[in-house]
Amino acid sequence: MQKNNPKVLNAWAMYDWANSVHSLTITSAIFPIYFPAAAVMMPSKSTKLDFLGLQLENTVVYSYAVSIGFLLLAFSVPFTSAISDFTGKKKAFLKLYCYLGSLSCMLLYFFEEGRYYLGTFAFLFSIVGWGGSIVFYNSYLPEIATEDRFDNLSAKGFSLGYIGSVILLLQNLTMVLKPEWYGGITSGQASRISFLSVGIWWIVFAQIPFSILPETKKEKKKEGGWIFNGFRELKKVFHELQGLEFTKKFLLAFFFYNMAAQTVMYLGALFGSEELHLPDDALIITILLIQLVAIPGAYLFAKISKKIGNTASISWIVVIWIVICIAAYFVYTKNQFFLLATGIGFVMGGIQSLSRSTYAKLIPENTHDTASYFSFYDVCDRLSTVIGTFMFGLVNQLTGSMRISVLVLSAIFLVGYFLIKRIPSKQIY
Repeated sequence: MQKNNPKVLNAWAMYDWANSVHSLTITSAIFPIYFPAAAVMMPSKSTKLDFLGLQLENTVVYSYAVSIGFLLLAFSVPFTSAISDFTGKKKAFLKLYCYLGSLSCMLLYFFEEGRYYLGTFAFLFSIVGWGGSIVFYNSYLPEIATEDRFDNLSAKGFSLGYIGSVILLLQNLTMVLKPEWYGGITSGQASRISFLSVGIWWIVFAQIPFSILPETKKEKKKEGGWIFNGFRELKKVFHELQGLEFTKKFLLAFFFYNMAAQTVMYLGALFGSEELHLPDDALIITILLIQLVAIPGAYLFAKISKKIGNTASISWIVVIWIVICIAAYFVYTKNQFFLLATGIGFVMGGIQSLSRSTYAKLIPENTHDTASYFSFYDVCDRLSTVIGTFMFGLVNQLTGSMRISVLVLSAIFLVGYFLIKRIPSKQIY
């Protein structure tokens, strides 16, 4: 496969443009605000839900839905990625997860007040579709580009994702904030239409990379079928990882700092809503601010990594995250929250982009098992998100304070910092 083909590189980055609307509208902006309002017991409109026999607050149900979605990903993706490496059907699995996620977003259009089972499970499977597709998308990076392009190409993908998601969110916000422009629809209808638009945007723009990304190489046929050889593929990559010292150390460090970072990204809006009682428009402005600041953050840290190395750059990003989490404990006003959001956006772009490109550099050269390798990266990503969001919800439930939960996150970042410092930064070049 010829690497550094501009057409292929641009098409690859466009999948970030396609799928990132899920991250912004569904997991960060409109849906986290809509869910507590719509997920209520009818006719009392109580926020304590009878969910699978348990009495849970709607915000706790939301946190647990995120956790379970990523738990499903952690168990399923390693096997589907191993099968894709064996069969050469990487693009087919990318499409499968994409369509699952986008159709689940469209199903959220029917999430009306009181229908919290539909809303919870459609949201959960949208996470599965989004996260699963990301694994196969990321695994193309070392196949289509040379190592010297990884950091900038990864930053380009995330930047396109931030821009595309902001464009769609701004359109959806006109419906939510100015429903009279659309025939006087209710704010609830506007929110549900925005969920539908996410699914349509995702599935339409995904056709660009689907049509241009190359098919992957298929291994020679072995006896035993797809499932058997999928397990064999997974076992082979697992044993290879045991001999890759820096790769193992990176995955462990990534597990911890990503646990805290993803929890902030997924539950930050709930913090502003529940702890600071900020109005919806202030929360949405905050989220837009984060996305816009993340673009220069991604490119800046890509440049810094060329000077001091990837892992050294990540360690500095983690230090900034620690400061942000400690500062969040003392935030009480809207302007303070805006300032905090600016810092979050700056390091969010850097930590996401550099983590992906750093791991790509740590994969053995000329391997055909890129999806299987990235499935281990994804397991660390998803399991850490499961634990982080679950821990955040549990500490919140036990203490009644999200501020305590945020302080716990700062301690987790600290563990990640000490682990990433064990990897010599120059060694990955």
